Amino acid sequence: MKIFGIDPGSERTGFGCVETDGSRHRIVVCGAITAAASATFPEKLLAIHRRLAALLLEHRPDCVALESVFFAANVRSALKLGHARGVAMLAAVEAGVEVAEYTPAEIKRAVVGHGRAEKAQVQQMVKLLLGLPAVPTPHDAADALAVAICHAHSHAPARVAALQPARSRSTSWRAYRP
Repeated sequence: MKIFGIDPGSERTGFGCVETDGSRHRIVVCGAITAAASATFPEKLLAIHRRLAALLLEHRPDCVALESVFFAANVRSALKLGHARGVAMLAAVEAGVEVAEYTPAEIKRAVVGHGRAEKAQVQQMVKLLLGLPAVPTPHDAADALAVAICHAHSHAPARVAALQPARSRSTSWRAYRP
């Protein structure tokens, strides 16, 4: 299964694609999308959308996992982040890909083991889980990979259960019929 993680941002949007079998993960691609500093905000959103659309077309993931807005320093920052998330979500929907959203605490819990982990701990676990020689850079790419890993960990039990043969509803050996 290929999972494409996105860490949205108006200045820099991180992305990372992970291929997983449910227990082992392999990095496919990661990086960050930036626009020229002189670009207007709508131009930056257009650059994010175009690059994400191209990446989704190239890598054809099974699903997209997005980090949801949890905290912003002020209202203006929250609105800009919301626009960037909307553009990322639009690119995924246009590509016909399922979208899942996770809070920062859910991502930290799935990757590190507790929801109050520091950013450096998350980055170190991403490095270890993907078997990388160094932490992915920029940090937005590492965050996007963490979102993808969170989705893989959050849905692994459901996939395993779906692959298991159906169990009998019998609760006693007396009801067993071979």
